[in-house]
Amino acid sequence: MEKKPKNVAVARGRWGEDAAAAFLAARGWTVLERNARPCALDQRCEIDLVIQSRDKRAVVFVEVKTHRARSPRAGRLWCVNRRKKNVLLRACTNWILRKKWHGNFRFDVVEVYGTPAGGPPEIDHVENVPLFPPKWRFW
Repeated sequence: MEKKPKNVAVARGRWGEDAAAAFLAARGWTVLERNARPCALDQRCEIDLVIQSRDKRAVVFVEVKTHRARSPRAGRLWCVNRRKKNVLLRACTNWILRKKWHGNFRFDVVEVYGTPAGGPPEIDHVENVPLFPPKWRFW
């Protein structure tokens, strides 16, 4: 039995994640996890989607941002600020360590524009968003 969302924003976010997962799956990517929380002590650390590339060599951490409509005042990726990147870096690091992943990885952002009641969503997939520092190592 699935829990009902507490408010409209949560429902729209879940709809956006569903649309993003379907968008990536249609392109041949495999969804490994949804709403992964690899940090036991910090519940803010959540990765919306963990997907595997078509060639199975890389894991891609995906942050999904759902908006009602495009805004001429805000550029792409305006919701992924420094604070959010720090939380995502901690979450991705913990996921890599818990799963003992030794392959390639990267961070993408999928922006979904639309509402559940209005037609099909418009989706932007921004690949290779800088999240990991250039000489970052966790071993």
